[in-house]
Amino acid sequence: MTDLTAILRTCPLLAGLPLPALNEAAAMSRLRRFKVDEPIYAKGSMQSTLCVIAEGTVRISSVNAAGREATLIIFDAGAWFGDTVFSPDMPRVYGATAHEATTLVELPGEGFRQLLEAYPQAYPVALDLVSRRLWAAMSIIEDDALRSVDARIGRRLLFLAQIQGEGEAGTQPVTFRLTREHIANMMGMTRQGVHKVIKGFEQRGLLRLDYGRVTVTCPRDLQGYLRTLD
Repeated sequence: MTDLTAILRTCPLLAGLPLPALNEAAAMSRLRRFKVDEPIYAKGSMQSTLCVIAEGTVRISSVNAAGREATLIIFDAGAWFGDTVFSPDMPRVYGATAHEATTLVELPGEGFRQLLEAYPQAYPVALDLVSRRLWAAMSIIEDDALRSVDARIGRRLLFLAQIQGEGEAGTQPVTFRLTREHIANMMGMTRQGVHKVIKGFEQRGLLRLDYGRVTVTCPRDLQGYLRTLD
């Protein structure tokens, strides 16, 4: 039997909850499995669940009227998502899809909010992480408006590397499933334009490219290089 408490303990958003609260969360959660490219929920749906990734990766995206999908972010194991868990009467702002075979633990939004009420010491942790997400989103908007193409792509990859941890640019390599096409889709660019920039980062030893995967060899080094581009 899968230990849901153990999975929930890996979620940074729940780090402020004591073990009894995590056991309560596990008791009201369910495990769900998705195939590659299987929808988890659609934009506009009225759901309020906190999703914690046990295995696999999930892409958050938006689809226009013509059916073209724009990938906004990709989350890896241990990450959390669910943009209406704090505002249950609002529709989903974005859709979520299994980027590869994925296992999720879903905690009902109502249950999550009840736990925060019962264990208010968890609020500072949750609010800090939500504010980090907001800060990251505002930084991406700033990048698109003010920075060069190299800086925009580099900072997006750094952001992807940072969210695998707890928002810090560490020294350990971070790998995620990502192709040049995915990056181009995120950035609103052509594959050719992205390829030139990515190869430049690779030649500097900041990235390593494998089939369908990108490794940021040292997020801290990438962060330092990006500062020279500002």
